[in-house]
Amino acid sequence: MKLSDFTYNIPKSLVAKYPYEKRDEARLMLLNREAKTVDHHKFRDIVDIMNKGDILVLNESRVFQARLIGNKEKTQAKIEVFLLRELNAKEAIWDVIVDPARKVRIGNKIYFSDTLWCEVIDNTTSRGRTVKFNQVGNIYRAVDDIGLTPLPPYIKRNAEPQDKEYYQTVYARVDGSVAAPTAGLHFTPEMLEALKKKGVIIVPIVLHIGLGTFRLVEVEDLTKHRMDSEFFEITSTAAETINKAIAAGGKVTAVGTSTVRALESSVTSEGFVRAQKGWTDKFIYPTYNFRVVKQLITNFHMPHSTLLMLVGAFGDTELVMKAYKTAVKEEYKFLSYGDAMMII
Repeated sequence: MKLSDFTYNIPKSLVAKYPYEKRDEARLMLLNREAKTVDHHKFRDIVDIMNKGDILVLNESRVFQARLIGNKEKTQAKIEVFLLRELNAKEAIWDVIVDPARKVRIGNKIYFSDTLWCEVIDNTTSRGRTVKFNQVGNIYRAVDDIGLTPLPPYIKRNAEPQDKEYYQTVYARVDGSVAAPTAGLHFTPEMLEALKKKGVIIVPIVLHIGLGTFRLVEVEDLTKHRMDSEFFEITSTAAETINKAIAAGGKVTAVGTSTVRALESSVTSEGFVRAQKGWTDKFIYPTYNFRVVKQLITNFHMPHSTLLMLVGAFGDTELVMKAYKTAVKEEYKFLSYGDAMMII
């Protein structure tokens, strides 16, 4: 497959700037790979589509308030610090991106509040820095009240207070993502309860989504693209539950491309899942052979994105791109706050 196979145009009017007032009111395009059909539903209809014994795997990573606005000591210059990943929890050392980078040098201190500041201790890239916070402990919680929601760059507006709740799944539990696992944004507690009552087995895993999720592929030959590494964890309890359900004939439905990458990064030769904790840079694109995931719930993604390529690999690129054209024609909403697709 080539980069050009994943080209299409999104009308600006179809890029959702705000979420639905009711999460499960989002539209759902149902794509059937075998029948090659496209049907239109509401997201809540997933309760009817899934069957007893099926496994619904969720990414319970929590988006933290990664954008900090501070002032440099002495000059009081305004500096944005975007938290990327925690390097050392005990010493409160983080990798960050700073803006404007030209004003930030090793030894500078940046103050965010009366109680929280950081010192630049190293340069990593042109805009990248390593910083050490003055507070030792849970920096995720320390920035919860003073940080801003890291909305995707294609949502052309500033973060608003309600985004802290909206840009978060209702089941988010483990701090670590700078981008939401957006397919899960549509679930409500009521939907999850209805699925459980129906006999669907819900299993949580974790993959912390980084900024690399927004980095578009730039090489025509997909084999030359390299993914950023992201941390994931599948507990022994999660693996045992998934494998028991697979053995009983249940289908694994992954909520989001991040969940797919975690599951397919820990697959055994027999098609089961192993408990694993670590980093994955797995790039899934056609003609990848999926070993665990049988159904996929996802949103509509950017052209030339690794997310779209994973969806193309799962649903058949020609069929998926045809469905995307239908989505444009039917005025589905695209990207993080937009509508959903389920591929069966």
